[in-house]
Amino acid sequence: MLARIEGYAAALLGRLDPSDLSTSAEALTRLDQTVLGRSDLRAVLGDTSIPGPVRGAVVRDLIAGKLDETTVRIAVYAAAVAPAQEVAHSWDDLAYVARELVQTGHFGHDALSLMDSRRRVGGLADALVEDLDTSLFATIEEELFRWARTVEANVDLRRLLLDRDAAKESRVGATTQLLQGRVTEPTMRLALYVIEGGRPRDVVGTLDFLVDYVAKARDWRVARVHTARPLDEANEATLIASLRALTGQNVELQVNQEPDLLGGVLVEVGDLRLDATTRGRLSALHDDVASGHLYHSTL
Repeated sequence: MLARIEGYAAALLGRLDPSDLSTSAEALTRLDQTVLGRSDLRAVLGDTSIPGPVRGAVVRDLIAGKLDETTVRIAVYAAAVAPAQEVAHSWDDLAYVARELVQTGHFGHDALSLMDSRRRVGGLADALVEDLDTSLFATIEEELFRWARTVEANVDLRRLLLDRDAAKESRVGATTQLLQGRVTEPTMRLALYVIEGGRPRDVVGTLDFLVDYVAKARDWRVARVHTARPLDEANEATLIASLRALTGQNVELQVNQEPDLLGGVLVEVGDLRLDATTRGRLSALHDDVASGHLYHSTL
C-alpha cells in the first residue's frame, strides 16, 4: 500500500468503534469485489489521462450515499492519491488492512524508508486537517515546531525518542505525558503518530516535515479570489465546487474586489493560478500582437 494512503487509513479506521469498523471493512471488501467484476470501472480508474483529484471526484459521485462515510473518504482519497494503475490494487490493500484490524485490533506499521515514513505521517495529517477550520492550522504549525525544538534541546528526551530499541510504549508514554493538556488534539495525534508510524532516528526531521506539510495544506485550503465585481452566493458556490473538483479538497474563499481587473476573476490556490479576468485576456492579446504571434497565426 502507498505510504500516504496507509497513514490516511490509519487515521480514519483507527478511531472507529468495533461495530463501525466492521461496517467499513465489509464495505471496502464489497467495493474491491465490485471493481474486480467490472472491467469498465477498472478502465476508468486506470485511465492515466484523468487527473487524480478528478478521479477522486468521480469515485465520490459513484459511491456517496451507498457506503458509509468513512469508506467513502478512504476510497476517494486512494483514488485521488494513487497512480491510476494502482487505484484498484490500493482498494484491495485497504480492504485487507481493514479486515485485519477487525480481527486483531492492531494496525501494523512495517518499517519504511525515510521518505516513505514521512509520507505515511503526511497521510495521517491529511485526514486530520481535512475538516479543520484553517484558523487552527497556524496553531498546529507552531505547536509542532515548538515540540521539535524541545526534543532537539533535551538530551535525555532525544535519546529516548530516537532509540530504535526502546519500547514503543515508553516513547509514546513520554510524548503523551509531556504534551497532554499543552497542545491541541490534532497536534497530539500527529506527535504520537510520528512515534508510531515514523522512523525513530527521524523524529525531529519528521516533525519539521509536518510543519511545512501543514503550511502547504493551509495554502491549498484557502483560495484567494480577485474579482472586478462582487460574487453572489450562487457564483461562490459554483466556484467552490469547481475548485474542490480541481484540487480534491474543501476550499475556503478569500474574495477581494478589484475594479481595475475590468471583469472576470483571478484565482490563486496553492501554487495554482487561474486568470480569467478581462485585464488578463487583454494583456495576453497585447503580448501576442507585440511578439508577432497574432500576425503569423492570421496568415
